[in-house]
Amino acid sequence: MDLSASAAGWFLIPLVPLCLHVVWSDLSQLKIRNGTVEAIAMVYILMGPFVLPLEMYLWNYAHLLVMLAIGLVFNAAGAMGGGDVKFLAAAAPFVARPDLPAVAYLLAGAMLLSYILHRIAKHSPIRRLVPDWESWHSGRRFPMGFPFATALILYLSLVALGRL
Repeated sequence: MDLSASAAGWFLIPLVPLCLHVVWSDLSQLKIRNGTVEAIAMVYILMGPFVLPLEMYLWNYAHLLVMLAIGLVFNAAGAMGGGDVKFLAAAAPFVARPDLPAVAYLLAGAMLLSYILHRIAKHSPIRRLVPDWESWHSGRRFPMGFPFATALILYLSLVALGRL
C-alpha cells in the first residue's frame, strides 16, 4: 500500500517542527533527545489510525521493529549513535514499503548534502552565529539527525505534493 498525499500532509504538520528540533539539537549538542523521538512516535500512534488504512497502519509497526533491530546492530558495532537508532525506528512507520528505494535515494542525497553544508558552514562566517555547537568540534562524528530528519521531511513533502 502506498502512503496517500493526504496522510503525508497531515503527518507533516507535527513532524516538521519535531524534525527541525532534531536537526538543531543534533547539530548543537550531538544528541537526539528521547522526548523528541517519543513525540515523533506518538504522532504515528495517535494520527495513524485516522489517516491510514488500518491494515497499513498496523503493518508499518513492522518497519519500526526492523529499523530498531538493524540500528541496534550498527550501534553495537559503534557505527551509529543511540539517538540516531531511536530516530530511525520512530520515523520508519511513516515510510510506505513501496517507497523504500526512493527513500534510500533521498537519504543518500540528504546525507551528502548535509555533510557538504555542515562543512561549508563550519569554515565560514556562519559558524560565528553558533560558535558553541558541538558538531564543529566533533572530529569524525557527524550529527546524523540532520540528514535523517531532512530525508523524512523531504519524503513526506514529496508524497504530499504527489511527486513520489
